[in-house]
Amino acid sequence: MHKVLSQTRQLLIPVICLFVMGLVLIFNTSSAEVLDHSSNKSTHLALIRQICYGVFAFGCGYAAFSYGYKRLLQASPVILAFLSFLLILVFVPKIGLTANGARRWISIAGISVQPSEFVKFFALLYFVFQILKVDIDQLNMRSFLRLLAPLAVPLVLILIEPNNGTCAVIVLALVVLFFLTKIPFRYWALPMVVCGLVVVGFALKMPYVQARFEVYLHPELDLKGKGHQPYQAKIASGSGGLWGKGPGKSVQKLSYLPEAQNDYIAAIFAEEYGFIGMLVMILAYSWIVYLGMAIAFDAQEKAGLYIAAGFTFLLGFQAFLNLGVVSGLLPSTGLNLPFFSQGGSSLIGNAMGLGALMSVAKSEK
Repeated sequence: MHKVLSQTRQLLIPVICLFVMGLVLIFNTSSAEVLDHSSNKSTHLALIRQICYGVFAFGCGYAAFSYGYKRLLQASPVILAFLSFLLILVFVPKIGLTANGARRWISIAGISVQPSEFVKFFALLYFVFQILKVDIDQLNMRSFLRLLAPLAVPLVLILIEPNNGTCAVIVLALVVLFFLTKIPFRYWALPMVVCGLVVVGFALKMPYVQARFEVYLHPELDLKGKGHQPYQAKIASGSGGLWGKGPGKSVQKLSYLPEAQNDYIAAIFAEEYGFIGMLVMILAYSWIVYLGMAIAFDAQEKAGLYIAAGFTFLLGFQAFLNLGVVSGLLPSTGLNLPFFSQGGSSLIGNAMGLGALMSVAKSEK
């Protein structure tokens, strides 16, 4: 029991630290943007909104923890079907919202929700729920495809939003589960390569994807358009030096890096807290991943192992991709920094996954 309490406590400490530091950066960047544009908005609006999201996310995470991962597994088919319905509503006029050429949000009573953020977690739950009912030794190609068919619906809908980064993260998390569940390579490796080539070929013909790759390779060619954010993010990250310019002293937040509190918030953090600050952030995410995997391999049941390992990979890989984009090593993926960036849907979805992970730790004997 003491070990369980220790693991959950150690998980919560870095998560809370990341969230609180994220609040500081969100207020820092959003208030600077309001003042710089002489806007009538309150300088505390983004901060208050994120705190409200945090309170609601804490409630959802606690509910997932109390409900237990086993019951979440049982409910996953119904929840995934509901989320697929919400993904369809994304394309309905006056319900779906468009931003930067992508339709990823729906508006409910004036509150925007991004269904794909919840699909990340519940797609993994659904797969675990189904695979536990199958005898792997008796599995054939037809039954494997039948098992994956319901997952194809939300993945295709996410892909055509378009939201390629989220779709790729879900697929890679499923691949991790394929390894853990010992599904034969011949059933998924070759088909995945073929499908991957088809998807890449299709994506490269999309103006949206072409523009992102062009910006990734040559951001300086479109400094007034798509290349502006990644170019300014490099300047922000590099100008922080070893120790950073100090809290609140970022220059790039003054409209040079617009809406930095979302996907590029780590660039402002790097500018103000430098290499040492970024090292601490990376260590915090690394510690979460380490504890998540420790919980996974201490689990007494296969379901606990699969859920803990799948969510831990999902969380860690998103952080890796976001920091890779901010540093200029990777093209833009549209993924934010877990527990740190501004955003309600992502925060709530990750909190529910964290609650399920802590539920696995609680169930250990």
